[in-house]
Amino acid sequence: MHVFEVLADPVRRRILELLSPGEIASGEVVEAIGAEFGITQAAVSQHLKVLRESGFATVRAEAQRRLYSVDVAGLRAVDAWIGQFRNFWEPKLDALATEIARGKRERRHAPVTKRSGKRA
Repeated sequence: MHVFEVLADPVRRRILELLSPGEIASGEVVEAIGAEFGITQAAVSQHLKVLRESGFATVRAEAQRRLYSVDVAGLRAVDAWIGQFRNFWEPKLDALATEIARGKRERRHAPVTKRSGKRA
C-alpha cells in the first residue's frame, strides 16, 4: 500500500495524531477512535495493523498492554515523496520571508508622527 493510501483514511490520520505525543495503549486508541468515528474495536485494530505494516506505527508489549507509537519510517517516506516538489515552493517561501523582513525593517525605521505617537 502506498504511503498516501495509508494516510488517505481519516481514521488512520486521527490515530497518528493520537500517537504523536508519545506511546499510547491500544485500549485508549480504541476508546478514542470508537467514540469519534463510531467503529468497533476490531475495525480500530485493523487500522492499527495497516499503520504497523506500512511503517507508520510501532507496537511493544508491556504485560497485557500493547503500546503504540509513531514510527518515523512512514513519515520519512512521505517526506521523501514530497521532497521531489520542494524546488517549486522553496524559492517562493524564501522570497516571501525576504519581503516580510523588508517590511518589518521599513516599519522599524519609519518616522514617528507627533500627534499619535505612531509611525507614519
